[in-house]
Amino acid sequence: MLTMGLHCVLVLCLFSGWAVGYKQGDNVTLYVNKVGPYHNPQETYHYYTLPVCRPEKVHHKSLSLGEVLDGDRMAESLYYIRFKENVEKKTLCKLTLSEKQVDELREAIEELFYFEFVLDDIPIYGFVGYIEESGFLPHSHKVGLWTHLDFNIEYNGNTVIFANVSVKDVKPVPLEEGAGTAMGGVGVGGGSLTVTHTYSVRWFESTLPHARRAERLRDYSFFPKTLEIHWLSIINSLVLVVLLLGFVIIILMRVLKNDFARYNVEEEGGCDDLDHGDNGWKIIHTDVFRFPPHKSLLCAVLGVGAQFLTLATGIILMALLGMFNVHRHGSINSAAIVLYALTSCVSGYVSCSFYTQINGQRWVWNIILTSSLFSAPLFLTWSVVNSIHWWSGSTQALPATTVLLILGAWVLVGFPLTVIGGIVGKNRAGSFQAPCRTRNIARQIPTQPWYKHTAVHMSIGGFLPFSAISVELYYIFATVWGREYYTLYGILLCVFAILLSVGGCISVALTYFLLSGEDYRWWWRSVLSTGSTGLFIFVYSVFYYRNRSSMSGMVQSTEFFGYSLLTAMVFSLMLGSVSFWASLGFIRYIYRSLKMD
Repeated sequence: MLTMGLHCVLVLCLFSGWAVGYKQGDNVTLYVNKVGPYHNPQETYHYYTLPVCRPEKVHHKSLSLGEVLDGDRMAESLYYIRFKENVEKKTLCKLTLSEKQVDELREAIEELFYFEFVLDDIPIYGFVGYIEESGFLPHSHKVGLWTHLDFNIEYNGNTVIFANVSVKDVKPVPLEEGAGTAMGGVGVGGGSLTVTHTYSVRWFESTLPHARRAERLRDYSFFPKTLEIHWLSIINSLVLVVLLLGFVIIILMRVLKNDFARYNVEEEGGCDDLDHGDNGWKIIHTDVFRFPPHKSLLCAVLGVGAQFLTLATGIILMALLGMFNVHRHGSINSAAIVLYALTSCVSGYVSCSFYTQINGQRWVWNIILTSSLFSAPLFLTWSVVNSIHWWSGSTQALPATTVLLILGAWVLVGFPLTVIGGIVGKNRAGSFQAPCRTRNIARQIPTQPWYKHTAVHMSIGGFLPFSAISVELYYIFATVWGREYYTLYGILLCVFAILLSVGGCISVALTYFLLSGEDYRWWWRSVLSTGSTGLFIFVYSVFYYRNRSSMSGMVQSTEFFGYSLLTAMVFSLMLGSVSFWASLGFIRYIYRSLKMD
């Protein structure tokens, strides 16, 4: 039953662009949604927590899973808007604000609170009030409340194309300390402040069809105006990829060619003579396929990494096919949860299959470890973040029904699919197919120079993939931790492919250098070298928080750093899995090319 529900959620995500038709004079419902500090996008509160015009009985809109995850709490408003009918300065309501309520509004305006309304799935943003700082001596600090809003709505035929709100030529109502003197016909008395909220509606005909109305949002978006910078980012990354591929294919293969020519020479002394000279990576052919410690954890990392590779590729391809409408709140969130549950079989299959190949015996424990490797840190992080949101009264705190739905998706869909994938992988797992036999006694590893230590390899292997995506990473952060709409998924797909290519190339090069020093401990080293990109991404998130954003406060900071850690973990798992399989394929290739005695 839950599986059917998850499929329904995915179908709703795919077909969320149907147009709603209106007739002349039909009611177009305007929903009030949320308010919050402008610089803290994830710190949001219900619009009706402020002393504003509200109906006697609040009716909430039924929301999708993605909308709830996005912190939406849409409720019907008192704004009465009819299709293609203009309204001029219509009274919304009259409010008598107490001194405490005035102070509450002043505090919200001073924190740059913005509001979000929704009309026909189109988000409408505006500021609650106006603040002005001027002069030094004397210093002027003015706070005003917007009591009139002008709604500008564009239509084409019988559909709504775009909507926004403006306060042009509108004079704000001053809010003085302690409900001080107000102007503009606003009554003051007994420590209270009486304000009259009004609104106007103006309709404008548009030639843009409904199917392309998302382009109107992009006109106000940050990304199209900096498209040239995106292409410069792509060119920079492509140059890096070409250089790395040239290094691996030309230089490394020439070195391997010389190695093959030297190792495959007929030697009179036979194989035993190889142990007496400087023979590089061939001398460890009886140890290079010695299975590593912590096999179950390694396989779990590979399995979950493969799952996130599948998930990320699926999300990007769905976005490229236009399956996510930017007017539908949280559609990507819904699809991500559904795909995460459905792709759990990938992690179970990859992990248990490889675990069986390397002679792992505790396959049940391996499945449990695979299923909890990411879900356990996710649940712990979410518990802390959600508790802080709940304590602050934020709409980002998930309701109990949503929590039960997500938990049910993992318990009834995600975990069983992991088990099924693990059982199938275990039964279909073949032999490891090592080109060389492994000795019973491990060979002693020579002392390695400092530049071959794990920390150095992690620094090189993490920095180069990070540098390939560093420019695009800024735009992704500005989207996730801001109010921008990311629509350039073609560029994102290119950057994603570049990231994986750089990770694989770097891993092969570092693995060769490791084996050349007669060090056969490449298993975990290949995962950690490129997987350390996650550390660079987290360091960048700290830099972004301090230097590229104005976020502050415990609520926003906890969410930012908590989910940034999880993001870094996801990148580490994905790139660690890619680098391992690249290294394994490379090692099998070079040892198959040798003539073993």
